[in-house]
Amino acid sequence: MTIRERTEQEERRLLSPRAAFAADAVRDRPETECPLRTAFQRDRDRILHSSYFRRMKHKTQVYIAPRGDHYRTRMTHTLEVAQIGRTMARALRLNEDLVEAMALGHDLGHTPFGHVGESALNDICGHFHHNEQSVRIVEVLEKGGQGLNLTRQVRDGILHHTGAVPASSLEGQLLKYADRIAYLCHDFDDAEAAGLLTADDLPPEVRRRFGDTHSAMITAMVTDLIGSASESGAVHMSPEGDETLLAFREFMFRRVYLSPALVPDRERGYHVVQMLYTHFMDHPEEIPAERRMLAKDDSEAAVDFISELTDNHAIALFQEIFVPRYWNF
Repeated sequence: MTIRERTEQEERRLLSPRAAFAADAVRDRPETECPLRTAFQRDRDRILHSSYFRRMKHKTQVYIAPRGDHYRTRMTHTLEVAQIGRTMARALRLNEDLVEAMALGHDLGHTPFGHVGESALNDICGHFHHNEQSVRIVEVLEKGGQGLNLTRQVRDGILHHTGAVPASSLEGQLLKYADRIAYLCHDFDDAEAAGLLTADDLPPEVRRRFGDTHSAMITAMVTDLIGSASESGAVHMSPEGDETLLAFREFMFRRVYLSPALVPDRERGYHVVQMLYTHFMDHPEEIPAERRMLAKDDSEAAVDFISELTDNHAIALFQEIFVPRYWNF
């Protein structure tokens, strides 16, 4: 018996009957099984070692080019989602490896400047959503067109971590909560550090149910979900917890995500992305050849190229194309 087979047996013995089991994982292209790692563990490792994962360390979470190096980036957000997701999955006897793989891959398709860049591309080309781009990355763009050949279960969780359609697995539904818990709590923590708000600004119901520190909030939300999911067999928070979560989210949009203090840089990032798209549509020959080869048309090639840029690369490219240079005569 291989180590992988032993792990698969342990999953059958220890996990909930409603969990996703690695032995049942399906890939579009069949592969020889690894003697050490389950299918979901291999997916996790493939994402972790991918070039798109590395790019996330230089992509915006909320603050574009912040002063100070302790603010979250898209990568640190992803790692916090994975940690919260694994904690909840273990408590609910769901598949931790599947949750971790989904979490590590869920934001691969994010643009430079975070949701600002996403909106810019969506507005100018008619349709762009980072979750769909994440799936395109793991199916097509990674490894020069080969993709990562991830299991269908992992790709389903990545695709449905946002939006109205729920994931087909409980692990995927859990990821949606882990993502929301992570970004609300750590974005509040960063907003405090930036001086945008204090704990006293929180709505009373949020402070009463979740607390007023980053750690207390995560603990309260995770505990609420575990208790409610354990009782019901479905993945959700209590009615009161979901209602307070929504109030917290509305507060964060009003006071942080749409804060007047962040609007100038958000507008600049928005225009950088749109101007780059317009430029590459006018000059498609400047799009890297690999991106053009893997796209159905120039628009898709431009979107693939721009969305993969880090914040710094997008700014540098914008300067190279649009900002006049000094000449020495």
